[in-house]
Amino acid sequence: MKRDMDLIRELLLRIESFEIEPGGTTPSLRPAFDTELQIDGYTPDQVDYHLNHLIDARLVDGQCSADHFFILQRLTWAGHDFLDSVRDPEIWRQTKEGAKKAGGFTVEILGDLAKGLIKTQIKKYTGVEL
Repeated sequence: MKRDMDLIRELLLRIESFEIEPGGTTPSLRPAFDTELQIDGYTPDQVDYHLNHLIDARLVDGQCSADHFFILQRLTWAGHDFLDSVRDPEIWRQTKEGAKKAGGFTVEILGDLAKGLIKTQIKKYTGVEL
């Protein structure tokens, strides 16, 4: 299965919206059954695969059981940073377009590219170069 950065972004936005008490977790969630993890245009297997990668990449603190139930604790600092850099739909579009033209990317490169685009916007609106 190929990594889908649009799905990763959507999952991070979804997880960020969960009401999780400090130190708490979500109830056990399974992409095939729980609407919180169902994303239009994606199968439960795709969501499951990408959630595992979000945990592996340490963008999300959580666990997946052998029967594909997820218990999520929170976005990590890195998860928040990545999401904040790609939150704006126009920045996200430009980020993906730039990465596609370059011929490849990683999560880190996408985040860096998005941050560069944000810095350009800051300079445009404030005159301050970061």
